[in-house]
Amino acid sequence: MMTALLSVLLVWYLLGGLLPLCTTRPHLQNLFAHGCAAAAGVVGIVLGVAGLLSTAPLTLSLASNIPHLIFAIRLDPLAAFFVLTISLVGVAASIYASGYVKEFSGRVSVGLLGSLLNGFLLSMTLVVLADNGFFFLILWEVMSLLSYVLVVTEHEKPGVREAGLFYLIMTHVGTAFIIITFLIFFQETGAFSFEAFRHPDQQLPEGLRSIAFFTALIGFGAKAGIVPLHVWLPYAHPAAPSHISALMSGVMIKTAIYGLIRVYFDFMGGEFPWWWGFTLLVAGTVSALLGVMYALMEHDLKSLLAFHSVENIGIILLGIGAGMIFHTYGLHELAALGLLAGLYHTINHAAFKALLFLGAGALQFATHTRHLEEYGGLLRRMPWTGAFFLVGAVSIAALPPTNGFVSEWLVFQSLFLSFQLPTLFLKLMLPIAAAMLALTGALALACFAKAFGISFLAQPRSTHARHAKEVPRSMLAGMGFLAGLCVVLGLAPMLVVPLLDRVTAPLTGAAISSQVLALDGWVVAPVTVEFSSISTPVLAMLMVGAGALGLLMARLCGKGLRARYYKTWGCGLNLTPRMEYTATGFAQPIKQVFETIYQPTVKLEQEFLEQSKYFIKHQRFESHIEPVFEKYLYQPVVALMLATADRLRIIQAGSLHLYLTYIFVTLVLLLLWAG
Repeated sequence: MMTALLSVLLVWYLLGGLLPLCTTRPHLQNLFAHGCAAAAGVVGIVLGVAGLLSTAPLTLSLASNIPHLIFAIRLDPLAAFFVLTISLVGVAASIYASGYVKEFSGRVSVGLLGSLLNGFLLSMTLVVLADNGFFFLILWEVMSLLSYVLVVTEHEKPGVREAGLFYLIMTHVGTAFIIITFLIFFQETGAFSFEAFRHPDQQLPEGLRSIAFFTALIGFGAKAGIVPLHVWLPYAHPAAPSHISALMSGVMIKTAIYGLIRVYFDFMGGEFPWWWGFTLLVAGTVSALLGVMYALMEHDLKSLLAFHSVENIGIILLGIGAGMIFHTYGLHELAALGLLAGLYHTINHAAFKALLFLGAGALQFATHTRHLEEYGGLLRRMPWTGAFFLVGAVSIAALPPTNGFVSEWLVFQSLFLSFQLPTLFLKLMLPIAAAMLALTGALALACFAKAFGISFLAQPRSTHARHAKEVPRSMLAGMGFLAGLCVVLGLAPMLVVPLLDRVTAPLTGAAISSQVLALDGWVVAPVTVEFSSISTPVLAMLMVGAGALGLLMARLCGKGLRARYYKTWGCGLNLTPRMEYTATGFAQPIKQVFETIYQPTVKLEQEFLEQSKYFIKHQRFESHIEPVFEKYLYQPVVALMLATADRLRIIQAGSLHLYLTYIFVTLVLLLLWAG
């Protein structure tokens, strides 16, 4: 059955890639492209669930005439989980896009955009199914190139072209390190097959294993957006169309998480020193904290969301890193818990981050701007978009009983269980990481209080916001699907944990769903109920009950009282949008607290009336924060490369005789080396 499902999925994506190019009518192009993508996504959901429930992996292979290249596919539980995640977000993005692409009518070919969307979704699905290193690298490159082309959809804008070029360079730096990783395995096994990687005749030497660990971390980390390799995200995600941003942030960067788990737990058999897990723990902590701190300073809504992707990738790495540390010391059940927490947050982040990017696209569709300072009062004009955005904001802020709360709670518990480790250093480090995660959560809550409050509440701050209208139904349907998914993932861990247990059990050697779920799945516990436990369904019922009780008490106690309505007090002046709390003002106290990290610069220009220096005629205020990583890490490297290239220009003298000399010398050296 899984073979048939996979075939149907491939056919739908191929039809979605070809049919839109066979007609010139935009509405047919729209229908073919996004209808096929949505149908393929539905099949992908069924295939992912079937792969998770299957007792044996699906393997298919087709030989080629190219040495070491085999078109091999393997659908095991790990691949099935990521197929399911990609397909869920793919369905929502496709439905949403059928209304959203009207924004590009007359400027961009709807058919070409839809065709590329199908190719992008297909490439991501095949990346996690590939079972051959050569085949994987080809698909990885196709995925990267298609995402680049989609990022530069509006290539007539200089900023978009620069963002696309930046992304293209960073993604190929990552690809280079992934190639090195696979070449290390190839050197020892003599094959590019993943089966040979996971079952080598003899284990890699310790030094090569450590090199492979770092090259995989850098290679996949560049795609995932781990600090300091995250710099492309705040440029590329805002530049792309919003449904593409949702796919890139929601699922494409998760293919890197898939790659890390595949290499560390599958190819290397889960046998690694403790400092590998500790390195991931540090990388996750730094990414989570810095990601949310930079997000707080952003007033471009899509850039803000891009930085939150860095934060959430850090949270995922915290779970995986803790799992690796526990696995090193033979604590297999705790290792399974850490890995399960990381994967739970992976699918949760895919749902709420894609929802928020689609919400940001809806705001841009209605107001033609992404700047928070030009929003305001949109909840009355766009109530459904506001409600869906609020679900995403509450989820990403990890407020109970949402899906973000459940997975972050599991990550916390896996870190607190460090007292079972044998070394004092790690017993201290994991709780410190938990403390940093708590700070991250508080800052994330502040950030989305700013994003939602400034965007949807109070009065409109611009003409566009004042005349905004609710977006088309297809866009609402895409957002509604993901909002519902956030609710289900939060209230039904009894459905999610057993499926994730099928992924983690083969990788860690311990099945823990029966220990994580208690009282028929109504309670979630970190392996043992005695340590701690929580029930999100009961929490939700208590919250609803408390709200209903409050309303009832207000009705009973207020019986007979008359409601009185007054205007908001404005110091005797009429209220205007200029009196509202701004995004800049909201972030200012936090900027001052962390000024050592932000290194803010302030520029104030004032012009006074001629009659008196006490009365200001005009003033201009600018505030910036220092892009630390770009200034101190990337700019010196770029400057060094440019200086080196400038010096090497002397070898390009334009003389044919000189070039023939180069060839002659090269031939002589090759002959000497061959001899």
